[in-house]
Amino acid sequence: MAICFALAPHLSPDGSGPQKNSPNSIHKNNARLQIWRIENFKPVPVAASSYGKFYMGDSYIILKTAALKNGSFRHDIHYWLGKDTSQDEAGTAAILTVELDAALGGRAVQYREMQGNETEKFLSLFRPCIMPQPGGAASGFNHVEINEQEHVTRLYVCRGKYVVHVPVARSSLNHDDIFILDTKSKIFQFNGSNSCIQERAKALEVVQYIKDTFHEGKCEVAAVEDGKLMADVEAGEFWGLFGGFAPLPRKASSQDNAEDKEIVIKFLCQGKLENISFESLVHELLQSNKCYLLDCGAEMYVWMGRNTSLQERKAASEAAEKLLIDGRETKPHVIKVIEGFETVMFKSKFTEWPATPELKLTAEDGRGKVAALLKSQGLDVKGLMKAAPVKEEPQPYIDCTGHLQVWRVNGNGKTLLSAADHSKFYTGDCYIFQYTYAGDDKEECLIGTWFGKKSVEEERASAMSLASKMVQGAKFQAVQARLYEGKEPVQFFVIFQSFQVFKGGHSSGYKDYITQNGIDDDTYSEAGLALFRVQGSGPENMQALQVDAVASSLNSSYCYILHNGNTVLTWIGNLTTSLDQDLVERQLDVIKPDVPSRSQKEGRETDQFWEVLGGKSKYSNQKVGKEPESDPHLFSCILSQGNVKVKEIHHFSQDDLMAEDIFVLDCHSDVFVWVGQEVDPNMKSQAIDIGEKFLVTDFLMENLSQETPIFIVSEGCEPEFFTKFFNWDSKKSLMHGSSYQRKLAIVKGGAAPSSDKPKRRTMAFAGRSAGQDKSQRPRSMSTSPERPRVRGKSPAFTALTSAFENQNTRNLSTPPPAIRKLFPKSGAPDSSKPSSKQSAISSLTSSFEGPMKGIIPKSVYLSSAEFSDKFGMSRAAFSSLPKWKQNKLKSDLKLF
Repeated sequence: MAICFALAPHLSPDGSGPQKNSPNSIHKNNARLQIWRIENFKPVPVAASSYGKFYMGDSYIILKTAALKNGSFRHDIHYWLGKDTSQDEAGTAAILTVELDAALGGRAVQYREMQGNETEKFLSLFRPCIMPQPGGAASGFNHVEINEQEHVTRLYVCRGKYVVHVPVARSSLNHDDIFILDTKSKIFQFNGSNSCIQERAKALEVVQYIKDTFHEGKCEVAAVEDGKLMADVEAGEFWGLFGGFAPLPRKASSQDNAEDKEIVIKFLCQGKLENISFESLVHELLQSNKCYLLDCGAEMYVWMGRNTSLQERKAASEAAEKLLIDGRETKPHVIKVIEGFETVMFKSKFTEWPATPELKLTAEDGRGKVAALLKSQGLDVKGLMKAAPVKEEPQPYIDCTGHLQVWRVNGNGKTLLSAADHSKFYTGDCYIFQYTYAGDDKEECLIGTWFGKKSVEEERASAMSLASKMVQGAKFQAVQARLYEGKEPVQFFVIFQSFQVFKGGHSSGYKDYITQNGIDDDTYSEAGLALFRVQGSGPENMQALQVDAVASSLNSSYCYILHNGNTVLTWIGNLTTSLDQDLVERQLDVIKPDVPSRSQKEGRETDQFWEVLGGKSKYSNQKVGKEPESDPHLFSCILSQGNVKVKEIHHFSQDDLMAEDIFVLDCHSDVFVWVGQEVDPNMKSQAIDIGEKFLVTDFLMENLSQETPIFIVSEGCEPEFFTKFFNWDSKKSLMHGSSYQRKLAIVKGGAAPSSDKPKRRTMAFAGRSAGQDKSQRPRSMSTSPERPRVRGKSPAFTALTSAFENQNTRNLSTPPPAIRKLFPKSGAPDSSKPSSKQSAISSLTSSFEGPMKGIIPKSVYLSSAEFSDKFGMSRAAFSSLPKWKQNKLKSDLKLF
């Protein structure tokens, strides 16, 4: 049978699909959604305006294609079967999905979706719900269009993500579910007494959809609580539509044992399914030249080996369909997977699943012909096989000009470090840092712990306890971070900029440990032998990490600094760039200032270099690649009896974050634990534990390191390096009340209620309490990309920096790079209004125009007339603009 999937003409070249504001549009901009309806046993494209509109008498095929950050595409194929569709159409849809997968290279996951029993992954494509309509193209059905002039009262029941049309009768109501009664002039939401806040809030999204779709946004909305009688006006109106109030019967509890069913595995042999006996379900049972059926009760998986033919895969699909038709009481979700592209849930059914490399695509039976026919219809599947990976450096999305304080942990206490030591960490110690900076429209604060590789467990626990108390003291308005040496995120390096890690340690815990265990103290000494590996992406993000001073520590991908007393040598690997070599020079200013150095090019080293290292030996000359950034996954989390239970939220959005719950955003390289405002304070204090238990659970089976950075983010205080993963609306995160109360206010009023929170918070945790050091963090003059490196400090430079070190003014002890942001929409402080600090130093800038150029915004020093001439507006008008627009205007005029 020929397949004719035509690319829907309404799709744009980038595959962005339906309008972003459409209620049923897909979530991600990098995803493509295409839908076909089966007509006369052929797929016919559905117009984008009808996406999400399904008819009960029809069968549909839905292709979801998402571009991944590793440069590949992920395909999900769903075939949806209306309850009135014919068996022939259902069988046609099942076979066509197999052929479509073959044309896409045999890497898609295929889902069978029965009306009323759809997977959550499918329903999440059509937010907030689908409402199948009577009628259909097949079997002589006619599509029934709703006549808005003759609005018919309808009753819907909401169960999780399922919305089902039920008869308008009192017998349809119960105490467990949420019901929506849609009348001509008013929509009622009836909340069963046993329903929870989150379910009620989700149902309001359906109310909003009905209001916008069937009432053009113009109708009243009423919320009716189960148990309120006629005394409540809206409750009385609701019950009047059912002939008056009467007690609802208690629904008999139903036991669904589908998930408890013992797993049965069968393989396809000559068109028939045969049982396989096994003691434990292991990966080795699956052979690449066969197809298998894994019956797990709630789900039924069809596994197709890479070496099976297209006809064998069709036969396996038909066998699964026949098994469902032949008297199966419970209708499981049928999911078809190809070897090498199995889902996490499929793998989790086995006692263990070995890590397997991504398989290369091979020629398959029928694939070439099917692909050619698809291309003739406008869909070039070869273009859906491989995308260009994202190569740019990850952006930190954090301001680099804030206020930093650092403490070293000593036993159960902490010692405040001087500004000069802020960026000098030791591998045997633990540290706590607090960083406050300007966000888009509010002050942001990050409180973090850093554990050296050789730090002791007691001081790690002490650091976590002390940091948690600091966060609690800030009323959970600060982001908390737990970081390990060697696993630091880009935000950390941007905060510290010129960062060094030395061997040894100074904390009491580390000193006691090496003494008790008879270990030699190898704490770094400027006068001794030391080798540093230099790395980073630029002057605002560079590190020097001390490694063993032996030749085997070298790697051709890096540059190194080697010193033995006053003998200083640098080593340039053959795979390094000019940027890497520039970073070496900048780090020399910190590690060995005012000492001449001698450069060594790999392959042309002097005998002195090898002598200092103790002789030649083998080292790696392979290019060190960066771990690719992974696509994020969102999970709702429940902590029960010390264990974390998680549930993935597919195609997530900001609206999925409920004020009463805790969620984990897994980005592989980082893990964020988001805590809603309505979460119990005792549970908030366990957020770090939840993050750590999530890493142990490793739900996605991605071999997460237990040292993966964890960020704790409280609702209303989300930093931009978290919100970048969403289409974020900051007004929503500043609202108060339960998730249900917030959405009810929006649905009733048509807009978000104003928040009592100020747009810019006064930080109680800004680190400037009495008795604390007010000094700012040290910054190297060499951090400015436009500035030539200067070894040593000139008298003029010393005079200038002494003014910055005055603790009575806001201090940047050595100026940062041109006051700019390292990410979009940074919301820098308004530079058109000079602070007392800027006024104090403005007289210095005229004599130091060269060193200061590009550090303080020039717009500060423009007269009113000059300002109006350059910007075309007054300072007052300029100040009223959004920060991002101010920055853009200054950038366009090169006034940073």
